[in-house]
Amino acid sequence: MTGAPGTVAGIDIGGTTTQAVLCSPDLDVLDRTELPTPAAEGGRVMVAAALGALRRLLDRTPARLLGVGIGAAGVVDPRAGRVLVASDSFHGWAGFPVTETVEQALGVPAFLDNDVNAFLRGEVARGAVAGATHVLGMTLGTGVGGALWLDGALYDGPHGAAGEIGHVPGFGDLPCTCGGRGHLETLASGRSLAARYAERTGRLDTAREIAGAAGRGDPDALAVYEAAGAAVARALLLTAGLLDVTTFVIGGGVGGSWSLLEPALFKTLAAEPPVSGRPLHALPSRLGGDAVALGAAARARAALT
Repeated sequence: MTGAPGTVAGIDIGGTTTQAVLCSPDLDVLDRTELPTPAAEGGRVMVAAALGALRRLLDRTPARLLGVGIGAAGVVDPRAGRVLVASDSFHGWAGFPVTETVEQALGVPAFLDNDVNAFLRGEVARGAVAGATHVLGMTLGTGVGGALWLDGALYDGPHGAAGEIGHVPGFGDLPCTCGGRGHLETLASGRSLAARYAERTGRLDTAREIAGAAGRGDPDALAVYEAAGAAVARALLLTAGLLDVTTFVIGGGVGGSWSLLEPALFKTLAAEPPVSGRPLHALPSRLGGDAVALGAAARARAALT
């Protein structure tokens, strides 16, 4: 493939699906694919499935692969290229040598990132906040994740936990999955929406089903989305007050129900403007399901240039 144009790849290994994109050096998506994640079969099988997907993209796109970025759920060590902590939906994932395995298989550099960090990289590179220098990224999915982009670069803090807005207390007293209480995640995650709706109705519906019910005017479904939108707005106001960040991008499965979150979110922002007096800009993800994979590709491109 000597003389073929160079490309970078991005892989998003999630609990349900794995996505791979092949990008030009300017991060135009040349091709993409998606497959179920074999999360119960261990790290080696998961990475092998992702590599198989990427090889299929390379087979149908004449390109010289320069590097690969991988976005993974959980706590990761990007320097060692390993997942440190993963949820119980993954088997044999924590501690698995992700980047080493990918590099040995493909013969190019590989770079590991937390999936929310990758989401934010993608949205800053080619998404809703393209070119912004100060941003909080938030994903509302099974849980609530956050990441910070400060002075034009990802800021992960001295202990790798900067931006974790989902586990900041002050949002009531409900127990959180992390063991704490009153965290944003207890109101704004898919799991918590289902729990709050069940408390009101006795029905065990998914967040997707509750969004559908809200769209049909179900008052209980609308109420849990209103509480979620207001809670997200309070988290944005906290961030604005502490860091003077006024731009926010929100994604994830629950974030996809933007029309249900937006009314309470903007009502709360309007009622409590930040002390700076600057308007806050909260935007839904533009990249959707491509955000993490494209952000992982952006991480690889940045490391290779």
